[in-house]
Amino acid sequence: MRYVIAALIGLVSGVASGLFGVGGGLIMVPGMAVLMKTDIKIAVGTSLAVIVPTAITGMIKHSQLRQIDWHLVAMLAPTAILGGFIGPWLTTKLSSTELQRLFGGFVVLVGVRLLVAAK
Repeated sequence: MRYVIAALIGLVSGVASGLFGVGGGLIMVPGMAVLMKTDIKIAVGTSLAVIVPTAITGMIKHSQLRQIDWHLVAMLAPTAILGGFIGPWLTTKLSSTELQRLFGGFVVLVGVRLLVAAK
């Protein structure tokens, strides 16, 4: 049953990644934490490992569709990479419960912002 749940989480995450540019954080982490009873710190790291091939696949397809602003990529990538080092270090300073609460609050705030900004 664990494989079926993991497969469903992966499928939903892959679709969300290609459609919205999200998936690892918004689908995989809660899916693993809630449905598979995985510690959130492990879920975050696992999600990042899984999202790499998903992101590459989505990037190739979006590139073929000419839906990538490569100039913007060049501006965002350096500090995003830096953040990729800072984020995991911050997890060493937080308990799993604190991280889970921060994650939940972040998701709610982003969701509310997107609903309010929708035109």
